[in-house]
Amino acid sequence: MKLPRDVSGAKLLRTLERRLGYTAQRQRGSHVRVTTQEGGEHHEVIPLNNPIRVKTLSSILKSVASHHGKTLEELIHMLDL
Repeated sequence: MKLPRDVSGAKLLRTLERRLGYTAQRQRGSHVRVTTQEGGEHHEVIPLNNPIRVKTLSSILKSVASHHGKTLEELIHMLDL
């Protein structure tokens, strides 16, 4: 499955908040640190670029999928990106 190419940082941030319970903890410049307590504590940094570089998006999604025990494909389908 190919990663979406047009995901903005703001859209990814909103989606993670709604679907997986992440909350923005702090922001420094154009980067927001988000945290969830679901399945244990997990932190991720989201750049507020439009769009997020594919390699960066891939890294973020792989980390989130791994934390939640899902495959990358399951996570993309679940987040509806």
